[in-house]
Amino acid sequence: MMKKMSIPTSKTSLVLFLCQIISALDVPLDLSQPPTITQQSPKDYIVDPRENIVIQCEAKGKPPPSFSWTRNGTHFDIDKDAQVTMKPNSGTLVINIMNGGKAEAYEGVYQCTARNERGAAISNNIVIRPSRSPLWTKEKLEPNHVREGDSLVLHCRPPVGLPPPIIFWMDNAFQRLPQSERVSQGLNGDLYFSNVQPEDTREDYICYARFNHTQTIQQKQPISVKVFSMDSLNDTIAANLSDTDIYGAKPVTERQPVLLTPTGSTSTKVELRGNVLLLECIAAGLPTPVIRWIKEGGELPANRTFFENFKKTLKIIDVSEADSGNYKCIARNTLGSVHHVISVTVKAAPYWITAPRNLVLSPGEDGTLICRANGNPKPSISWLANGVPIAIAPEDPSRKVDGDTIIFSHVQERSSAVYQCNASNEYGYLLANAFVNVLAEPPRILTPANKLYQVIADSPALLDCAYFGSPKPEIEWFKGVKGSILRGNEYIFHDNGTLEIPVAQKNSAGTYTCVARNELGKIQNDVQLEIKDPTMIIKQPEYKVIQRYGQVSFECIIKHDSTLLPTVTWLKDNDELPDDERFLVGKDNLTIMNVTDKDDGTYTCIVNTTLDSVSASAVLTVVARPNPPFDLELTGQLERSIDLSWIPGDENNSPITNFVIEYEDALHEPGVWHYQTEVPGTQTTVQLKLSPYVNYSFRVIAVNKIGRSQPSEPSEQYLTKSASPDENPANVQGIGSEPDNLVITWEPLKGFQSNGPGLQYKVSWRQKDVDDEWTSVIVANVSKYIVSGTPTFVPYEVKVQALNDLGYAPEPSEVIGHSGEDLPMVAPGNVQVHVINSTLAKVHWDPVPLKTVRGHLQGYKVYYWKVQSLSRRSRRHIEKKILTFRGNKTFGMLPGLEPYSSYKLNVRVVNGKGEGPASPDKVFKTPEGVPSSPSFLKITNPTLDSLTLEWGSPTHPNGVLTSYTLKFQPINNTHELGPLVEIRIPANESSLILKNLNYSTRYKFYFNAQTSVGSGSQITEEAVTIMDEAMASRQVDIATQGWFIGLMCAVALLILILLIVCFIRRNKGGKYPVKEKEDAHADPEIQPMKEDDGTFGEYSDAEDHKPLKKGSRTPSDRTVKKEDSDDSLVDYGEGVNGQFNEDGSFIGQYSGKKEKEPAEGNESSEAPSPVNAMNSFV
Repeated sequence: MMKKMSIPTSKTSLVLFLCQIISALDVPLDLSQPPTITQQSPKDYIVDPRENIVIQCEAKGKPPPSFSWTRNGTHFDIDKDAQVTMKPNSGTLVINIMNGGKAEAYEGVYQCTARNERGAAISNNIVIRPSRSPLWTKEKLEPNHVREGDSLVLHCRPPVGLPPPIIFWMDNAFQRLPQSERVSQGLNGDLYFSNVQPEDTREDYICYARFNHTQTIQQKQPISVKVFSMDSLNDTIAANLSDTDIYGAKPVTERQPVLLTPTGSTSTKVELRGNVLLLECIAAGLPTPVIRWIKEGGELPANRTFFENFKKTLKIIDVSEADSGNYKCIARNTLGSVHHVISVTVKAAPYWITAPRNLVLSPGEDGTLICRANGNPKPSISWLANGVPIAIAPEDPSRKVDGDTIIFSHVQERSSAVYQCNASNEYGYLLANAFVNVLAEPPRILTPANKLYQVIADSPALLDCAYFGSPKPEIEWFKGVKGSILRGNEYIFHDNGTLEIPVAQKNSAGTYTCVARNELGKIQNDVQLEIKDPTMIIKQPEYKVIQRYGQVSFECIIKHDSTLLPTVTWLKDNDELPDDERFLVGKDNLTIMNVTDKDDGTYTCIVNTTLDSVSASAVLTVVARPNPPFDLELTGQLERSIDLSWIPGDENNSPITNFVIEYEDALHEPGVWHYQTEVPGTQTTVQLKLSPYVNYSFRVIAVNKIGRSQPSEPSEQYLTKSASPDENPANVQGIGSEPDNLVITWEPLKGFQSNGPGLQYKVSWRQKDVDDEWTSVIVANVSKYIVSGTPTFVPYEVKVQALNDLGYAPEPSEVIGHSGEDLPMVAPGNVQVHVINSTLAKVHWDPVPLKTVRGHLQGYKVYYWKVQSLSRRSRRHIEKKILTFRGNKTFGMLPGLEPYSSYKLNVRVVNGKGEGPASPDKVFKTPEGVPSSPSFLKITNPTLDSLTLEWGSPTHPNGVLTSYTLKFQPINNTHELGPLVEIRIPANESSLILKNLNYSTRYKFYFNAQTSVGSGSQITEEAVTIMDEAMASRQVDIATQGWFIGLMCAVALLILILLIVCFIRRNKGGKYPVKEKEDAHADPEIQPMKEDDGTFGEYSDAEDHKPLKKGSRTPSDRTVKKEDSDDSLVDYGEGVNGQFNEDGSFIGQYSGKKEKEPAEGNESSEAPSPVNAMNSFV
């Protein structure tokens, strides 16, 4: 049974996988080998004094190693200490503190030794120290009295603990004290004030020290700070001095920066390689200085430099020797600057360049152990053998020490040992164990047989062949049962035996054989490789913008290898979806119902299989109307203006475009809000113009693309002082309602326009160009005043002025009005009519004198009506028509007249009061025109060679009829038109018999009437002559003959048998592969027969008026489509919509909505007999 192994595809996973393979190449534990330390406690081990001390030391080896310990360089006999035990089959020590032991008694340097017959491995020196969290020493703290603007440092001076405590400042309520560019905590824990302000006064500045190892917090006594402002200090001093004392306290003065820490102009700093470098500069000054950092002669390292504590601390992580140099901090304010240079030297504890590695040799082989390290200063290298300095260790003739290298030549089994390399300088040491194991072993492959590897196509494939042997075996790879050895650039062969295929393709799948051989033997192992299709997201989720409370869906449609089972997971902002029933996860989508603001974020679809993982993300932006503004504030109050400011509410992902400001006048219209102004969405303050005598409240509404927010809470009220009116009423008019009066109207001022109490109106008028003095009256609470006893329709000058208890508004402008109108006195004279054509005439008149109009001239009205038709001499109901001509026009056109008729008209002048007297009636006549179409055309009494036509005279003859014109032509069974025949008929005729026509032939007729002016519109009709009687009888006889009926029955029976046979064969045919192939590759041109009607292809019902699809060969009514025929009746203006004559008779299916002229031609006409009709369907 094959074991499956999935090979990762990412580069990181590839590296980790190779590391796992390398570690798997250790000496198998069933073979003899020296000890190897596998686990040990850290070099600097700080323990909790309240808990048992556990010092770890684990090792492996064959035979299993024994363990011993030293303490402070001498043997530690654990058997003599009842509090100390060693775990079974382990070197780990457990020191029992919880049962009476003292952690301080076990401080010291411990070292573990693991030993067996092939050598001894040693651990690092493990320094054991119990953690300490001492109490603060008691001290008397004096209150700090500080002058406003001065600097201040509150010292923390925490107790020395192990490890050092974390310092923070809080108040009595255990709330952290706020820090800023002005007030901040230094690296030493002190609290620095660049300058103090009155708000810094408090009595509970408390420094806390948290000792994480023991989970304890120590508290310093509270520190009191009292800040004196210069005003209060002057008052205090003045109260204690006599008048003769001279004192002049200076106000708070600005000061240039001074460094509080570090002191002086330069300092030094030493940091170790790999550590975090922290440099600090805190300055005093007023205004508060700003700190800037530079590196002299270079740049601050990118990606490793950070600024903390309001840029007062420079932090560089993972420092190296290249970070050594001079770092300058510059503190600057408006008065000057100060700087400090910190010289940084980066030293280094030893670090490995090449650490010694275990060496497995066969008897007689050569080898080397290399130990190379670096540091600053350069570390010294020393060697030990089995934990003993190599200089005093037992001699081994195969061994030679050459500085950092041990050379082995012609080793024997007794050469097996564990060697220790120690690299040390003043900042630390490194210790590494590496054994030399002399073995003679044939090859063995440690990878399980027939392991199955599965990888994604176009990804690396790593086939494991973990092996062991001494001497070291050679590894070869083969593919397939009879494959040749693998070579070439398409493969990578790793030293640990792994075969790497950098880009695995589908043809890379198969069986691979690994062969390991040395001089002692040979072994092989097979592994299997399967290549899978990659998982892909073929429809990714897309960016969505949705309004609040809407519904949104994200798609995630995937394609994957059929043998892999994918799982689809949705994340929101890289976390699990909320546990909310509104989130509906479907097979290939995510739907969010009733979207809210908290649903805003990034949604990720992750598709995982056992071999690969793909993901796609999309952002959901939830938009909504903005939240209302808040914190409205009124400032800068003046009599006629005020400043309004506000804080915008959340824009809800749709930028605010503008703010609308509304006001309420609680004095005149309480509860009613009016539009004041609006400002752009980037503006949060506005100066508003105010009117006197208004009790204002304001509110603000935010607007974005989604809509308007709810109004903000109203601002506080602001009552403006009273004043005389600023403006006068608008829309002042003087219009008389009667011939002897003048009505003066105006729009009254609104409440806030009154500017004060006691609003009234001064109404003034005088007759234009007649009166010199104004007549005035003062009214209140009205918007109209009537002046009586005026002459009829004379001009007046009118004005209306507002006033209140505080005075008058500015002088108003004058308006020209007129007293009341009366009806015009005279009618227009000299009315003349000029007839242009049978339907149009032009009328002229003389204007009336303006004095007789007695009002505003609005125009003239022409009344006209038809008296009688000259062709019928019969009177009918008279319907008068009116045309109005605006202004002072003296002519007009009369359209829409009926030809050959007698008309009358008169003209009247019109003013604002009404119409004046009518002019005398003027008679005129219209000439003849062309007639309308005949009222009907009927075709009756068809015979073999004749048809009878009957018609009605035109409804509107429009003159004296002179004749009728009849045109007709035959139509054959292909809808072609034959030669056209024209006949003139006297006007007094109403019927006609057409003779000598072809039998069984369809004819089309065109019929119209004429006057002396010309021909009118035509009417069309179609009819068919009857067929020959002998042919009809023959056809009837055939249809009734018994032999013919029998023949038809036999044909029907034969068709039924054929259908049954086809149905049976079709069912049987489904069982054969040929049938399946035919079904799979069906001809797209062959359409299935519909079961309901037997037609082929897709069927279009004539009632639906839909075009036939491609599969249809012929419409159901057997007509030919236009695109299939170049000679369709459509080209002759015919359609498919039937029409009816005025008497209700059906004209025919070829009568179109739009008539064309009859076509001339000599095409032959063939009678469409029933036999021909039947033949056309065969």
